[in-house]
Amino acid sequence: MEIINSILTWVMKKRIHQMELFMKYPLEVQDEWMKRLLITAEGTEFGKKHYFDEILNYDDFKRKIPISTYEDLFPYIDRIMRGEQNILWPSTIKWFSKSSGTTNARSKFIPVSQEALEECHYKGGKDLMSIYVNNYPETKIFSGKGLGVGGSLQVNDFDPTNTSHFGDVSALLMQNLPAWAQFIRTPSLETALMNDWEQKIERIATETSKVNVTHIAGVPTWTVLLLQHITRICGKQPILDVWPNLEVFFHGAVAFHPYRKLFSDLIPSGQMRYWETYNASEGFFGIQDRTGSDELLLMLDYGVFYEFIATDENGNQEDAVSLADVELGKNYAMLISTNAGLWRYHIGDTVRFTSKSPYRIKISGRTKHFINAFGEEIIVENAETAITRACESTGAVIENFTAAPVYLEQGKRGGHEWIIEFRVLPGDMREFTAVLDDSLKRINSDYDAKRANDLALVAPKIHAVSQGTFYNWMKKRGKLGGQNKVPRLSNSREYVDDILTMV
Repeated sequence: MEIINSILTWVMKKRIHQMELFMKYPLEVQDEWMKRLLITAEGTEFGKKHYFDEILNYDDFKRKIPISTYEDLFPYIDRIMRGEQNILWPSTIKWFSKSSGTTNARSKFIPVSQEALEECHYKGGKDLMSIYVNNYPETKIFSGKGLGVGGSLQVNDFDPTNTSHFGDVSALLMQNLPAWAQFIRTPSLETALMNDWEQKIERIATETSKVNVTHIAGVPTWTVLLLQHITRICGKQPILDVWPNLEVFFHGAVAFHPYRKLFSDLIPSGQMRYWETYNASEGFFGIQDRTGSDELLLMLDYGVFYEFIATDENGNQEDAVSLADVELGKNYAMLISTNAGLWRYHIGDTVRFTSKSPYRIKISGRTKHFINAFGEEIIVENAETAITRACESTGAVIENFTAAPVYLEQGKRGGHEWIIEFRVLPGDMREFTAVLDDSLKRINSDYDAKRANDLALVAPKIHAVSQGTFYNWMKKRGKLGGQNKVPRLSNSREYVDDILTMV
């Protein structure tokens, strides 16, 4: 395995020079991808409808192609799922990434082309390794195996040919991995693609506890559950007693800061590394590229053309802009046009640019996950920063949380209600609440203004629920597994009220 580690480390480092090109010429690379996508898809039904062959520049692009939500593209995607081709993208689509979170409470089925698999998702995975190896040339990451906590796949029954499949994006990637990548991962593909989450986590724990695991990739929430289960069945704590050569956790999907204490308890080693990625059902978009940084390098040569929409101080959406016109520190909703046929697609994430040379971002939240019942405009990033500070101040450790507004009633002021599952309770719950509240005031001026003298908002109300509450709630909703995330914030009380019926 040492020879394999040396060979793969050398191979991964070679990609760094290509990354330096898009970092040096970002606008040229993005313009080239816009034109390449248009030329490739001009013969599709969507391309003909929107006159792709007449688009010469970005202004034409904006004028001829409408901004799309999933609901806008669904009629096209539905036809592709039923076996039609050359609708949004010319190559055959036989894979669909399934995710949740639409306004109509349906699952989303995102088309995944062969180009998207190879030029975006897999390229992102290889670049993640390249960047990591470049930062840590002494790594032994390839001397063992990588543990991936994935989802499941099933045949697409809508397709009369039964030749297409849908499932979690992690399952699609695992199913299609090249042989060399299958060799350096664990557990077995059969186990990784099991449908029943509780049986799967038992099998993963049994299989992987006997393997030399050097790195883990997954969502923090579900990875914690797996690590805790492995320590129980092995009778060993910490996890390094099971995997002494574990050196890095590649994480994404949710902010890591609130989970850092949980991981440091499970892996009490100053040598353990945590490396962030920004990958989603729709594509692979960003990678942490520097040690100790919480910024993500925006990956510009993955067959994705990016646009960004800001919201002005009155809550009105501004015009979409390309990478050339973004501003630092501004909150943007992200649009993508991809090599799987998503055109000016509103992905639902919001980002802030922290650098333009090269282009680096931070994920600030979701366009639909926020609280703005009283003009306070709390986004996920605000909530995660505040709860992290409250934990640090009081010694608390959390498992999960969600929050929603308490709407105004006759004779009562409004506020925010939080449900928090603690692994370690704060020493003083009143102090925890005060730090959470004060932190939100410091990082969000709108919240601060509404909280002044309890003018529109009273102090937050916190419910500390027993361990396992969020797991049982997700199970009740049929949302167990690595691709499902607890909604952090909601402008409605649907989630909070549902959880409160269980406690």
